[in-house]
Amino acid sequence: MTGGPDITRHYTVGSLLEKLDAALADDGADPARPGMDALAPYDQFHGRGIEATVDLADGLDIAPGDHVLDIGSGIGGPARYMAERFGCRVSGIDLTAEFCDVARVLTARLGMSDRVAITNGDALAMPFADAAFAGAYSMNVSMNIADKQAFYAEILRVLKPGGWLALSEAARGEGAEVDYPTPWALTAESSFLASPAETEAALARAGFADIQCRSDVEAYLAFGAKSRALVEKGGKPPHRAVFLIHGELAPEMAANTSRAIAADAIRPLEVRCRKPG
Repeated sequence: MTGGPDITRHYTVGSLLEKLDAALADDGADPARPGMDALAPYDQFHGRGIEATVDLADGLDIAPGDHVLDIGSGIGGPARYMAERFGCRVSGIDLTAEFCDVARVLTARLGMSDRVAITNGDALAMPFADAAFAGAYSMNVSMNIADKQAFYAEILRVLKPGGWLALSEAARGEGAEVDYPTPWALTAESSFLASPAETEAALARAGFADIQCRSDVEAYLAFGAKSRALVEKGGKPPHRAVFLIHGELAPEMAANTSRAIAADAIRPLEVRCRKPG
């Protein structure tokens, strides 16, 4: 995540916790004791929200007590979910300081600070020891990283031999150019989409093995249809993190992303691989 100031400026709200507390109160939740279900529409800042986190977790091999890494941890939703579901410890790292500050507050409110730790730092130079983690995951992060080879090499470094990696990516499809803004970039100059083939090749060059890639397009299209139906009936969309963070730009960002997925300009991708043992 080099070139940090441009990335952090894109995601920094300045009053994110206050906005989140107001949104929770409007939902009828107590901001001081919100619960994971109340936070889920807001603290899962990636496509399909909590639904995607659950899908990713369903295929993970995590034992109680494992130490797991969340790369691009945002305000901590996936990290808290993994810690709660598997009884593991999760270390999250994110480049945006405000995200990290809010993540720590929410983690403390949920009484999970002993299981989830958040570090403000760069995914290309992580402050973790070699072979520190049993596994790692990253959800919709690499679109902001130009040097994916360095990114994957750094992940490999901090994994134990035999450690797993799971990626939920927005990959470049074969359709027309993506319209901007999107949730991760205002313009094409700050968006670094790689094709599924490029992603697989870069992981292999970094040293990963057992690489498996599959497209999640149908799941994303179905989620979009479900969300639109809820809104048309007067309800709130199930995934509201983009609106919380990007405000008035969020509807255009969401529309551009949905259109790009439908046209195969963006191809949602799930990747699983391992560091050789």
